Amino acid sequence: MTVAGPGAPTTHDVTVLASDLERLAPGDSDPVDLVARSFAFLLEREPKTSILRRFDLTVIGRYFPEWERTIRG
Repeated sequence: MTVAGPGAPTTHDVTVLASDLERLAPGDSDPVDLVARSFAFLLEREPKTSILRRFDLTVIGRYFPEWERTIRG
């Protein structure tokens, strides 16, 4: 995932397990939308430079407990 905006773009390598995709976005076969929504969530709370460069998607819940509830809608 590349995040543009003010300053230099940042690049992030995000891992999404199939089981997490099914739990967080039932019926989706491609994690792109889930990752994009998760980054929108993160960017509402912190600058792009504070987002980890490499992480498993579910690690967001360790820092923001409301993330999973918000993402699942």
